[in-house]
Amino acid sequence: MYNLSSYIQRGYRFLHNQLFPGNKKLSTLMIYATDLCDSACKHCLIWAKRPVNYLSFEKIKEIMKSRCITKNTAVGLEGGEFMLHPEAEKILEWFYHNHPQFDLLSNCLKPEKLIQAVKKFPPKRLLISLDGTEETYLHMRGKPGYHSVLTVIEQLHNVLPISVMFTLSPYNDFDDMQHVAEVCKKYGIDMRVGIYNDIAFFDTVDKAHDTEIGSHKGEEQLQFADVKGLKAAGVLDEAKAKKQLELTNLSQPKHDFSRLRENFTARIPGIIKEFSENYDFLVLYNEWRQNNLKMRCYSILDSLVILPDGAVPICQNLDLKIGNVFDKSLDEIFNGKPTQKIHKEYVHNCNQCWLNFHRKYDVILYRTFEKYFGKTMTSKLFGYYQWEADRNITYNEYFRKLENKA
Repeated sequence: MYNLSSYIQRGYRFLHNQLFPGNKKLSTLMIYATDLCDSACKHCLIWAKRPVNYLSFEKIKEIMKSRCITKNTAVGLEGGEFMLHPEAEKILEWFYHNHPQFDLLSNCLKPEKLIQAVKKFPPKRLLISLDGTEETYLHMRGKPGYHSVLTVIEQLHNVLPISVMFTLSPYNDFDDMQHVAEVCKKYGIDMRVGIYNDIAFFDTVDKAHDTEIGSHKGEEQLQFADVKGLKAAGVLDEAKAKKQLELTNLSQPKHDFSRLRENFTARIPGIIKEFSENYDFLVLYNEWRQNNLKMRCYSILDSLVILPDGAVPICQNLDLKIGNVFDKSLDEIFNGKPTQKIHKEYVHNCNQCWLNFHRKYDVILYRTFEKYFGKTMTSKLFGYYQWEADRNITYNEYFRKLENKA
């Protein structure tokens, strides 16, 4: 998905942001243009948010004038479902002509509209969601959209680069991962594997990482009335309150693994190794959730999200806002003194998530420097880290050990 030049650019950006914390530049900006969504996913309850929020076309153009955004900043347009934004095509047209370094994310539930828009104003990449077989899709996402996704793939896989995004969760399993990988291999397209997380904006219910993979697979899909009932009962507020407690204990995830039945590394389908940056992400996640993997979070220094109400959280995972674009400019929010102080605290102390938006960057950063400079020098440059329970083992040694076991 990413070539050598992408890594070189991001490496340069890392050095620049370290030297000039008041003039940091963004490598990645995700714009949640709306929280309106026509899906009904169990692992994300955006679709039940009311009232619905939008970032207007004019506000998005204003944001894109920020000094922290460069011509190389990769911008992601998503929602909710981005194509439901009343100015969706207008926004796509502007990006196509003014900032072609943009990706579009979609659930493909309106395939004809999406296909028409993408052919007219093609993004650099189209990222679409598929989390299993037709049956799993229905139970996990609440809508019969499996064939809509396949329609989009069939009609666009020779038109532009496509990445299929698979989220491993309590609502699907490794058989679903195998199925999606086979679909991607059939059409010669990329696959991106993510892990279900307690993302504050998504109003998640089941506790991520403590709930076994596949443990809720096949359960009936959610209805709007179900989510409304959860809100009325205070379940979502309670989940957010627990999330806030993480802000006081950053360095170590505290998960209850007493109910986790097995080390799942052996269950990862072999086909996943054919898609870059997925196998190691899953294996290392298994170490992280057992509190064995520790590394600092540098991704927040060059990756940012903006929510539909204008709020800017420090990262995708925590419900800690560093500002709002309706109150201050993005440059003031991202590079101001208060944020610099918060960044310093969280870079050095937070090890609380395994989101691909953040941790894939950190994994690549550490493993690349370790490859060329060794573990001792990498620790001096970036701070103490370890890949597994044996704190002295290197990335390459760890994966050679896995291969020998296999």
